[in-house]
Amino acid sequence: MTSRSTGVAISAARGLLAALSGWMVFMSYAPHSHWRLGIIGITLLLVAAAPWGCDDRPRLRVGALVGLIHGLTLYLFLLPWIGVFVGKMPYIALAITESLYSIPIGLFAAAATSLAYRRRYWALAAFALMFCATEWLRSTWPFGGFAWGRISWGQVDGPLVGFAALGGPSLVTTATVACSAALFVLVSAALRLRGQPSARPAKSSIIAPTAVSLASLLAVVGSGAWLTIDQDSSAQAAETSDDVLKVAAVQGNVPRMGLDFNAQRRAVLNNHVKQTEGIDQPVDLVVWPENASDVNPFSDPTAMASITRAVNHANAPTLVGTLTRDPEDHNTVVVFDPTTGPGERHYKKYLQPFGEYMPYRSFFRLFSSYVDQAGNFVPGDGNGVVHINHNGHQLGVGVSTCYEVAFDAAGRDAVKAGAEILTTPTNNATFGFTDMTYQQLAMSRLRARELDRSVIVAATSGSSAIILPNGQVTQQSGIFEAATLIDSVPLRTTVTFAARYGNVVEYLTMVFGWLSAIAALLAARRADAD
Repeated sequence: MTSRSTGVAISAARGLLAALSGWMVFMSYAPHSHWRLGIIGITLLLVAAAPWGCDDRPRLRVGALVGLIHGLTLYLFLLPWIGVFVGKMPYIALAITESLYSIPIGLFAAAATSLAYRRRYWALAAFALMFCATEWLRSTWPFGGFAWGRISWGQVDGPLVGFAALGGPSLVTTATVACSAALFVLVSAALRLRGQPSARPAKSSIIAPTAVSLASLLAVVGSGAWLTIDQDSSAQAAETSDDVLKVAAVQGNVPRMGLDFNAQRRAVLNNHVKQTEGIDQPVDLVVWPENASDVNPFSDPTAMASITRAVNHANAPTLVGTLTRDPEDHNTVVVFDPTTGPGERHYKKYLQPFGEYMPYRSFFRLFSSYVDQAGNFVPGDGNGVVHINHNGHQLGVGVSTCYEVAFDAAGRDAVKAGAEILTTPTNNATFGFTDMTYQQLAMSRLRARELDRSVIVAATSGSSAIILPNGQVTQQSGIFEAATLIDSVPLRTTVTFAARYGNVVEYLTMVFGWLSAIAALLAARRADAD
């Protein structure tokens, strides 16, 4: 085989490994939830970007291409729900845009693995920070970022989720990538021991990093296991403690799927009224979904009367997702009390670009007429807490409406402001029978672990769920069915380290990640020159 054909074969092998790594990371997310594949997938990314054979020189351009293939594969599998009712172009455009952030990850992977082959193993530890820093950038910029592909969302069922209470999703991602880096050292050490005699390092030089990598892998996973709360502990607490709340998550369902589901908004409201009037036992709180009443009850007497009738039947404070004009358009959750009527409001703060509002509308209209279906909502402010009357005192309830659950500050601000329970009213009707609702549910489960709070998810069309502080789902509805979930959940007043200092952990990771990236790239260039 000629050197040219060998080079083509190696390039093809790298591309296949990069694509496989992206697919494996995708399979770690719900509803597939194979958390181990997330670790293995990042390991394969490192293998694909690493120098092969006896050549230890970094191939940064190769690494960048490997990262792009990895990211493109991941997001093409992860985001088809974007295009279910708006066509393929927005879906493909978003997948390509998000995959661009994987280019520096692949570039850093090439530099770090090259340095590791030269026994500078600090570079692999730094890679975990580099990865998390890049993930932070993608989750915050532009237009507030898009946090859907964070590695941590795929670790909800694994032992590493225990790190969420210490540093939130960022620390879970860092721990996951650290495991992948340690696994890479084990794999590469085994492969290089079988290499050509001229390229084979002394066994003594392999034993140390292999032992350290194995110890690191066991330590990281073991630490997560120690931090994992027993799956039955929160359920037992809910049964024995007086600090519990009996909640009902109402899923009224919608007349039809698609972007025009709210063309029959009166029917959507009536569905949720009907489900609430079917509650046949005392409850302390009822949670309706986002957009449960797309008819503004403050301007429509019929809608107000319907909601009031349902709230009076439940005889419990009810969070109602609606739309208000105050005077701007807001996506709003309003507390309706059976005694005092409408009360506090949560105006959605983190709005979905290209959906709830349209940046550069005139420009994007050149590419798609769907931009005119985007809303003109204005973001709210506040700490995300509303209060309900419970046993004679005001109980703080945190609200993260739909898209907000992906943003770290939403839940943390609510907990620091006194929320003893969290809710996620959401509307997933525009995404059909896709994985989107399960991917979002996994985020709520991680928030429960991160913030030590029960989380109540109420969706218009599913999947609604009741989640304990340990992330365990006690009840869950199907998609496009009417359902009411009722259960008792524990209230908590603790403030986890992640809730109080999670943003500090994020910023430190970001700073050290980018500094590590610069150091690794400079070291790799010097190594290449040598």
